[in-house]
Amino acid sequence: MTMKKAQNGIDADDAYNEIMDAIVTQRLAPSQKVSENILTDMFDMSRTTARNIMEQLTAQQFLVSISPRVTRVAPLTLLDVKQNFAMRKMLQPDIFAMAASQVNYNDIVSLNDAIFHKGPIKDDRVALKLLKANKRFNVLVAQQTKYPLLSHWVRQLEDTTLRIYWLYVKMMHVLPYTWEHQRDLLDAVKSDHSEDIRVQTHKILSLCEERVLNALFLHDQLNSQDLRAPGSA
Repeated sequence: MTMKKAQNGIDADDAYNEIMDAIVTQRLAPSQKVSENILTDMFDMSRTTARNIMEQLTAQQFLVSISPRVTRVAPLTLLDVKQNFAMRKMLQPDIFAMAASQVNYNDIVSLNDAIFHKGPIKDDRVALKLLKANKRFNVLVAQQTKYPLLSHWVRQLEDTTLRIYWLYVKMMHVLPYTWEHQRDLLDAVKSDHSEDIRVQTHKILSLCEERVLNALFLHDQLNSQDLRAPGSA
C-alpha cells in the first residue's frame, strides 16, 4: 500500500519512512508502546496519517496489536534474526541468479559504491545511510525478476534486515559485510554465471549471520527477549 498525502500536507510516504527509520534505529524501541497520540507528538503528523501508518506497519508485522487499545513495536529476538537469515539464504541466491541478465550493471555498481565506508562507523546518520543503500541494492536486484510479489517480500525482509544490521553496527562500528565481498558478487553477476552468483550470495549471507550472532554473544544478548542497541533506552 502506498500513501500519497497526509491531511496536514506532509508527504505520507515520508512520514512512513521516518517512523520506519525510528523503529530501525530504536528511537521507537522493541516492544515500546505506540499510539496515534505518541506518533503525532513525535513526528508532527495528523492523527489520520498516524492511524494509517500504524495499520500498514501492523500488517507488515513491524507493529503488534496486543489488544484493541494497545499496540507495540514488534519485538526483535534471536529467533527473528535466525529466521531472517534463513529466509534470505533461501531467496536471495536464486533472486540474484534470476536477475543477473536483466539488471543494469552500472546501476548496481553505483549502489555498491554507496555502501563503501572507510574507518569506524560512529555517526548514526552515516550508519543508517549505508544500511539503506544496501537495502536499495537488494531491492533493485529483486525488482529485475519482474515478480512484484517477490519484490514485496524482499522489501519487507530488507526492512527487518535493517533492524538487525543496525544492532551490529552499533555494537561493532562496522558493517557486517564488506565492499570487497559485494564486489565479488558483482563480478559473478557481470559474468551471468548462475552457480557462482548463488555461491557468492550465500557466502555473504552466511558470513553476515556468523558476525551478527558472534556480536550478540559478545554483548550478552543471546537470551534477551528484546535485542537492543548499545546506548538505547
